[in-house]
Amino acid sequence: MTTERDDILDLLTKHRGFLTYTVQGLSDEAARSRPTVSALSLGGLIKHVTAVERNWADFVVNGAANQPDWASVDWSNPPPEILAHQQAFVMSEDETLAEILAAYAEVAAATDELVRTVDLDTAHSLPEAPWAAATTWSARRAILHIALETAQHAGHADIIRETIDGQKTMG
Repeated sequence: MTTERDDILDLLTKHRGFLTYTVQGLSDEAARSRPTVSALSLGGLIKHVTAVERNWADFVVNGAANQPDWASVDWSNPPPEILAHQQAFVMSEDETLAEILAAYAEVAAATDELVRTVDLDTAHSLPEAPWAAATTWSARRAILHIALETAQHAGHADIIRETIDGQKTMG
């Protein structure tokens, strides 16, 4: 019999595996490439998922304290933290796929430990943002959001990889 925590860890592991499978055997150059009309690359997607997972895990522990005041962002001249968020989608020339995957593995291990130990009912208020009204999320909800975000981007990554050389994660 599995516990809720086991189920969450299995969900995270499965979708992380789908995502990282998309870069199996690729060079840094291929991981950096953008072969579709999208601006996304495989390396950039993994960087983004790493940052998202780190941010939501921080939310679980600390609440929204480290979030920008989204309502006051001047999107024509965004502050450095917003520009850093946008750069999380880009695999730069000085980054390697091995480094990106190592950072992802480190964040994943920390999140897994959080899933094992956190009170899943602990809740924090989300900051009000241009795309959503302020609300409260439990640790459980935030961790499930990490899994959903990972699954969504694993699908994006699968399309990009199939465009590069025909490899598919499933099928």
